[in-house]
Amino acid sequence: MTVLEVLQATTAYFNKRNIENPRLNAEHLLAHVLDQRRIELYLEFERKLSETELAPLRDLVKRRGEGEPLQHLLGTVEFCGLTFLCDKRAMVPRPETEELVEFLKSDIRYPISNIVDVGTGSGVIALGLAAKFPEARVLAVDVSDDALALAQENAARLDLSGQVRFLKSRLLENVDGIFDLIVANLPYISTQDRHTLSREVLSDPEVALFAGTRGDELVRELVSQAPSRLRPGGMLALEIGLGQSEAILSALAEKNYRDICSKNDYNGVTRFLFARYG
Repeated sequence: MTVLEVLQATTAYFNKRNIENPRLNAEHLLAHVLDQRRIELYLEFERKLSETELAPLRDLVKRRGEGEPLQHLLGTVEFCGLTFLCDKRAMVPRPETEELVEFLKSDIRYPISNIVDVGTGSGVIALGLAAKFPEARVLAVDVSDDALALAQENAARLDLSGQVRFLKSRLLENVDGIFDLIVANLPYISTQDRHTLSREVLSDPEVALFAGTRGDELVRELVSQAPSRLRPGGMLALEIGLGQSEAILSALAEKNYRDICSKNDYNGVTRFLFARYG
């Protein structure tokens, strides 16, 4: 089979199995197997593939068709211009989280010394901010040993181990010190919504997805904890779930935060909350 025939057959297979963006998935997997960039496939449509090349592709295509996340199959994910290791130890980074980091990178125009990323997962927020603010010291915390191990591997891969520390902690319970910025993409899915999630999302660790019956329990708890760890005027930045903004905005106001604001993601959903304290 030629490159083009393989792409067409794989796309059709993914279509039948309700894989989102089937052609894009096919291109990523074939480029991965051939150790090429996706754009290079378009220059070799007529190239015939050997059985040695097709065999590993068949395995990956089967696994993708069964719902295994594309990022797990590729082993990496792009985030804010950086390449991160990605596997089942932590949640696959979402485009919305990348938006949160980009908002912070563009909005923070003053010296920033200390950052804590709560629920760091694979470390994309902590390491993305560390790369942008090389003068800052970053603390990445998570309750999961597996996630922290993956985040540390990413720090070493990106040569940021000297700037970022890692700590096992449930929210801020084991955290000492005062911070200019506390940022968090915490689990925000209600356990009652499990049945609505895709196969790909359910491949993520449960500890990274579910917060409780409401979905906003952990975010609310962090809202209560954060003031004692923020310098005067320090910022709390949150990614939240669908339909949670009104209740969490009220919680921020009740805890005497100021300069409270929200921002929408690319889909027009209120996804990010920002507030200062003191």
